[in-house]
Amino acid sequence: MLLILTWAVIISFIIMMYVLLDGFDLGIGILFPWIKHGQYRDIMMSTVLPVWDGNETWLVFGAAALYGAFPLAYSVLLPTLYIPIMILLVSLIFRGVAFEFRFKAQRSQFVWDIAFAAGSTVAAFIQGVILGTFVKGYGSHLPLSHAAYQWLTPFSVFTGLAVVCGYALLGATWLIVKTEGKLQDQLYKAAKILLGLVTFFLVGVSFWTPFIEPRVVKIWFTAPKFYYLSVLPLLTLVMVLYNFYCLYNRKKERAPFVLTMGLFICSYIGFCISAWPYIIPHAVSVWDAAAAPSTLKFTLVGTAILLPILLIYTLYSYHVFRGKVKEFIHY
Repeated sequence: MLLILTWAVIISFIIMMYVLLDGFDLGIGILFPWIKHGQYRDIMMSTVLPVWDGNETWLVFGAAALYGAFPLAYSVLLPTLYIPIMILLVSLIFRGVAFEFRFKAQRSQFVWDIAFAAGSTVAAFIQGVILGTFVKGYGSHLPLSHAAYQWLTPFSVFTGLAVVCGYALLGATWLIVKTEGKLQDQLYKAAKILLGLVTFFLVGVSFWTPFIEPRVVKIWFTAPKFYYLSVLPLLTLVMVLYNFYCLYNRKKERAPFVLTMGLFICSYIGFCISAWPYIIPHAVSVWDAAAAPSTLKFTLVGTAILLPILLIYTLYSYHVFRGKVKEFIHY
C-alpha cells in the first residue's frame, strides 16, 4: 500500500511540475494577441528560449510514469481521451515548429506568430477540457468502456477556458519578472484583467463541480472535514487578494508570479482531494489500477535516479538564466 501511495504522490508531483513550468510557457503564446509590437514579442519568446524544451520533459516523464505504475489507468484513459490527447499533441508540435521557424523568418514572421499563439491557446484549452472531463468522471459507468466519457461538455469547455486564462496569467506574471519598461507596463495591465477572469473561473468551477459530482459535497461539506478543508479556499482567497494588491502596487515584481503558482497549487490540491482515491474518476482506485509490486519497485529505482536529475537540471537552468531579458536572443 505504501508503494502505491508513493507512486500516486510521484505522478501527482510530476503533473504539477508540468502545469507550473509549461503553463507560463504556453501562457506567453496566449498573450501574443495582447502584444502588438514585434520587438516585444521577440523579448517575450527570448525569456523562455533556454528552458522551454526542458519544461515539456515533465509531460513525457508523467506519461511514462503513468504507463509503468498504473497500466490499467493508462490503457483506459488514453483511448478514452484519444481525440483531445491527439489535438493536444498536434498543438504542441505545431507550436514547437512555429517557435523554431519564427527565429529565422522575416517576411513570414507574422504567420508564425499566429501559429505560435494558436498552438499555445489550443493546447491550453484542451488540457482544461481533459481536466473537466476527468472531474466529471465515469460516475457509475461500470464495466469500463471507452464510450463512458463525453469529453466535450459545457463544464469541460468552461474548465478549458479557465486553464487558458490561468496559463495566460502565469505567462504575464512570469514576463513581469523578466521584462521592464513599456512591455512590463502592458503585462501589468493584462495580469490585472486575467487575475479577475481567473478568480471568476475559480468560483465558477467550485460551485459547478458539486452539481455534476455529488460525491464532492460529502468530501468538502460534511463535518469534521469541512473545518480543516476550509483552510484551502481561505488560503486561495488570501492569495488572490494579495496578488491584486501586488499588481496594483508594483513594488514586488516576483510576488505575482509566486502567488499565481500558489493559486495553481491550491487548485490542484483541491482537485486531488476531490478525486482521491480514484485514478479513473469515480470508478477505479489507485489500489486497483496499480501494477504488480515487483514492477512498482523496479520502476521506482529508475524514477529515484531520474527525478532528482530532472529537478536539479530544472533548478540549475532557471538559476543560470535568471534576471531581466532586455534584447532578442538568437539560437
